[in-house]
Amino acid sequence: MAQVDPSQHQQPPHQQPFPGAYGQQPPPPAAEPYRSGLQGLGSEPEPEHHGRTEERRRSPHIPLIAAVVVGCAVVGLGAGALMSGGDDSGKDDKQPVASESMSAGEPSAQAADPAKPQAEALDKLLADSNNSRAAVIGAVEKIKRCDDLDQAADDLKGAAAQRRELVTRLEGISIDQLPAHEELSSSLKAAWKASAEADDHYAAWAGQAKRNHKKVCKGGTARSTDETGKAANSSGEATAAKKKASALWNSIAQKYGLTEREPVQL
Repeated sequence: MAQVDPSQHQQPPHQQPFPGAYGQQPPPPAAEPYRSGLQGLGSEPEPEHHGRTEERRRSPHIPLIAAVVVGCAVVGLGAGALMSGGDDSGKDDKQPVASESMSAGEPSAQAADPAKPQAEALDKLLADSNNSRAAVIGAVEKIKRCDDLDQAADDLKGAAAQRRELVTRLEGISIDQLPAHEELSSSLKAAWKASAEADDHYAAWAGQAKRNHKKVCKGGTARSTDETGKAANSSGEATAAKKKASALWNSIAQKYGLTEREPVQL
């Protein structure tokens, strides 16, 4: 029998055994490479992996849906914040407007009348204008009786000085905001100057009575002289000016609640 070389029956080193030989199972299929959601949507599913294919087919939509839900939540929160902020800002805007309107209304309500303090200052001056009236009346009565002529003359001179002082004081205060202030000022000045001149003439009459006592005071009663005539004229001018000034002043006094005065009280 011919001898067989065992080395001739050895299989080649790289030849794989026949599938199924010696009970061997075929190797498992290679793992499918990972594909993203977008790639998965574009690829055809393999029929033999139907279950996993369906899962992969649904899985890409889950992140998308979640993203949409989160986005809606963010948008909703942002809109709520804007609406809330808009309401607050609206309230803030309205409050200053109301405050500004109140502030704007205050100055008009509390605005001071510039004429009022001037009227009050003039009222104080007029209160002193009648201080010498009683003294003048008393002095003239003494002269008529030819009694205490020196004192009568002094009282009349003092009254004349007081009238002129009123004119100076009037020039020192402002009454330019009062109605018809120029006419009122000129009337008061004319009245006081005329009254001062009348006092001077009465004082001169007292001097005549003292120097010519027998002639002027004949029978115990003073006779009229040229000085009494001048005094009467000046008194008439003073009375007319006082009437005009009184009418102008009383309209001002009524407006500001001050003392009204008759002509003889000026």
